[in-house]
Amino acid sequence: MHSFDELLLAFSEHFKQSHFPAGTPTLYGPANYFLEMGGKRIRPVCVLMGNELFDTILPDSWMVATAIELFHNFTLIHDDIMDKAPLRRGMETVHTRYGEPTALLSGDVMLVAAYDYLNKVKAPSFHRIIRIFNQTARQVCEGQQLDMDFEKLDRVSLEDYLQMITLKTSVLLAASLQLGAVLGGAGEGNQQHIYTFGKHLGISFQIQDDYLDAFGDPVRFGKQVGGDILSNKKTFLLIRALETADAGQQQQLRELLKSDPPDKVEQVLEIYRACGVHEWALDLKTQYLQSALQNLDDIAVVSKRKAPLEALARFLVQRDY
Repeated sequence: MHSFDELLLAFSEHFKQSHFPAGTPTLYGPANYFLEMGGKRIRPVCVLMGNELFDTILPDSWMVATAIELFHNFTLIHDDIMDKAPLRRGMETVHTRYGEPTALLSGDVMLVAAYDYLNKVKAPSFHRIIRIFNQTARQVCEGQQLDMDFEKLDRVSLEDYLQMITLKTSVLLAASLQLGAVLGGAGEGNQQHIYTFGKHLGISFQIQDDYLDAFGDPVRFGKQVGGDILSNKKTFLLIRALETADAGQQQQLRELLKSDPPDKVEQVLEIYRACGVHEWALDLKTQYLQSALQNLDDIAVVSKRKAPLEALARFLVQRDY
């Protein structure tokens, strides 16, 4: 069995290959610029780990892992446009550097390249792989739309928010693990367990991501801290604050959502701290981690094969970047 770090190193080396045709540098240059930023590569490595949980890693898994990473980066380019984000991984976003039209097209060609890699899969489960991939891609789009819809609403329930982040974030992590498991020959029951493990881990991961957006170190986090606050996103932090704040704090929050004072981030964070939102978030994150670990425990393989996934889960929810 390989650790996450070992597989990350192997995948990063594999992913260095060119993914686009020669020519049209004004299109493929920005796409390569984005890919060269690097990233955590969590999802593609999860494909490999999902495979190795049940069998030795197959060549098809490298194709699917590459497709997953290209699809993920496609969504990030488009998300940055919709969020008007100036930075990604500490560098200028594609639309900031090259303009929105080129950023849109660069994301589009990444999606096309992802399907090129999926088309190289030789396994008998090819059609199932495509179905899972397409269903997940559709769900990610639904989650992003809900995320934008929430910006226009005065109130969003915690239940609705969790549904949104499940679609936008956690289903891709869950599907990555399931795709690897399918290629590794896992049965239906084990596929469901590893998918649910990934889904709950993805929610915990997103809670930590939202927490870091508000309370993280911008140097370590690599993104603009307070970006969600500036774009008025209805994150779980804001939802919880509105549920627990007193009347004066609620009124102040609503006024801040409708304005952009220079110290907006600082004012909102002060209310969050007063309401204990940061502590509540850390508790909620831990609850989803424990649920994920129970699903991992339910998978019918020997415990030592699960150790790399357990280690990854614990790392993801304790990271500070």
